[in-house]
Amino acid sequence: MTNHDPQHDPERQGDPSTGHPGAAGESSPGEPAKRSVAVAGDTAAGTDADSEGSRGGSRSGSRGGTSFDTILGRMVVEQGFATNAEVQQVIAARREEQDPSTKSLAQLLIDRSVVTPNQLSRLKGMVEAERSGQQIPGYSIIGKLGAGAMATVFKARQLSLDRTVAIKVLPRRFSNNPDFIRRFYAEGRAAAALNHPNIVQAYDVGQAGEFHYFVMEYVEGATVHDLVLERKRLDEKAAIDIILQVAEALEHAHERGLIHRDVKPKNIMLTKGGVAKLADMGLARAVSDLEAAEAEAGKAFGTPYYISPEQIRGEKEITPAADIYSLGATLYHMVTGSIPFDGKSPAEVMKRHLKAQLTPPDHVNPKLSPGISQVIEMMMAKNVRERYQNARDLIDDLKAVRKGQDPILAKQDVPEVSLTGIAQEIERAEVEIPRDKSRPPSPLSSPLVQVMLALLILESIILVVVFALDL
Repeated sequence: MTNHDPQHDPERQGDPSTGHPGAAGESSPGEPAKRSVAVAGDTAAGTDADSEGSRGGSRSGSRGGTSFDTILGRMVVEQGFATNAEVQQVIAARREEQDPSTKSLAQLLIDRSVVTPNQLSRLKGMVEAERSGQQIPGYSIIGKLGAGAMATVFKARQLSLDRTVAIKVLPRRFSNNPDFIRRFYAEGRAAAALNHPNIVQAYDVGQAGEFHYFVMEYVEGATVHDLVLERKRLDEKAAIDIILQVAEALEHAHERGLIHRDVKPKNIMLTKGGVAKLADMGLARAVSDLEAAEAEAGKAFGTPYYISPEQIRGEKEITPAADIYSLGATLYHMVTGSIPFDGKSPAEVMKRHLKAQLTPPDHVNPKLSPGISQVIEMMMAKNVRERYQNARDLIDDLKAVRKGQDPILAKQDVPEVSLTGIAQEIERAEVEIPRDKSRPPSPLSSPLVQVMLALLILESIILVVVFALDL
């Protein structure tokens, strides 16, 4: 398995950036399983990508070392549209024609109902993206890790240092969009400013011809999102171990003036050795970047299931507490198996982040300790001032809970109730209430019964106070 798979995420709001890291080599729910097969496309008769499908007879050979048809044939199989044998039959049929240049492989695939026009359109974009990755000097492309609407990520070998890297490539259709390009390079600069074992390291960012690329650390593993899908929910201590590492990464970023703004399970990588790495700095912004804050005012940037209330409101001043909220929503999902707030649309989900009361985690998963629930609820406080203000305080509380202790800051203390005052009130009541000696004494007149009633009343008061604090 590999680590950088920029799955198209329709839930991510206000984000013209470059996709998301994830685990490649495994199919997402609802997607066909991807098979690693070699399709012997007609390399000598490759079709030019620019003219493919628009007219017959375009057979201009390959660009970037691999023909369009070779990659197209392989991707048809990888996407589960046809078997390798079926694609080979189409290729063989074209070779047997008297004038094979009259129809491209793409057209023949449509004619034989192997793919639909819509599927072909999507495949063309993927083919072109892969071919673009083969044109970056200094790197040898090993294969594609994943593709999304905003980027394609390749596994490659950096020739100068002989090491495996991941290369994110901005699709050519965005190469003339200043906003996309700006965000692409901003991600590279933000990642390059950070050097921490729990953050995916940036190596290089640049342009090769009309393609913009970003070279980063290659991480072999899966995402927290994959782990939750596999296990439904994580053991409390295992989840804390992961979140502690991400909190350390956030502390490092925050100390350098960077807010991630898109912390979520898909952006947390896990190596085979259990090391958590925070990825995708595509929405990261410097706290001091007032120009960007002004430009983004009133816009919600983030992923609805994990976004903080202040990001939803499009506030100019976004602090480290926003990342802590998103990390809290991520931890909530990890230990309960459920997202904090759900809805029929992203707008509805975000409205609930703003207004709806959070169901305590230990109400969803009774196996959770009160301590972890208190920590999560403080992380996800809607009021920024009631949240952890920095990652270090959060780390201290998480470590305490990990040891089986009560959290320091998130501990909810029950207000002290004066037992002496209640006893004095009982004594005064005994003096003031006249007794009817003509009747048998009431059981309530017994001092022992009165003390028991007082304790019962006291217990009721404490329960009411605790319930009110939980609300």
